[in-house]
Amino acid sequence: MRYQRAVERLRMLAEACEQTRRVPVDEPFLREAYVFGDLTAGADPVEVIEVAFVLNLPPEEVAWETQPPGTAWLVDFLRLDRGGVAYWWRSRGEPVGNHRIREPVRFWSLDGVEKGVLDALAERRFGAVREVAAYGDGSGRTAAQVQEELRTALEHLRAVHGAYWERGWRRTHRGRGRYPENHLWEAVAGYLDLLDTRAEQLQDLPSTRGEELQDLPGAREEGLQGLPGAREEGDPGLPDVRGERAGE
Repeated sequence: MRYQRAVERLRMLAEACEQTRRVPVDEPFLREAYVFGDLTAGADPVEVIEVAFVLNLPPEEVAWETQPPGTAWLVDFLRLDRGGVAYWWRSRGEPVGNHRIREPVRFWSLDGVEKGVLDALAERRFGAVREVAAYGDGSGRTAAQVQEELRTALEHLRAVHGAYWERGWRRTHRGRGRYPENHLWEAVAGYLDLLDTRAEQLQDLPSTRGEELQDLPGAREEGLQGLPGAREEGDPGLPDVRGERAGE
């Protein structure tokens, strides 16, 4: 889409975020919204608007690239499934920025719409954006934070793997155009993305040797059953998601 159209779409998204405050709850579920990527860089056209939403959930419930519980209504309310927007969920207890979300700029919070940010973007005053914007913490790109997100992703993947064929779990994870297979795929994709990022970080260290890379979660299996990501003895691996089991 053209740049100005993308900014207008972002403004509409900010107004929709503001409307979520009308939901009568003690603790608002959606807390902040950030934009990053091509739009903040001034690309024209903009292939997709990249945004990150901060939820009132602990980090262990917001595994990377997954759809945390309670977000389905937000996808509908904010019209995130209408195309043109790529979105990620972040926890209130972790940095907004990470290896994928670079220099996120807040355009909405519980204090209201960041009008100065949206106006500066509309007028392509990118220097002014940096002056008035609240930036998301970028420390999520550090090795320690990637490692922590990797552990969270692995715990989530194991939980999905363990419950995948349980009738109750499958029933509660089906609906609104989503199926158990979606949850499994997202858990796998998020874990592998972080695993690759962690490996790249270690490869970039001058002192890193090949044998040291085996300390990575998910490194080669020989003798590493105790590490996160290494296949445990007797682990049958991920279920075949190509079809439902008979009798379900």
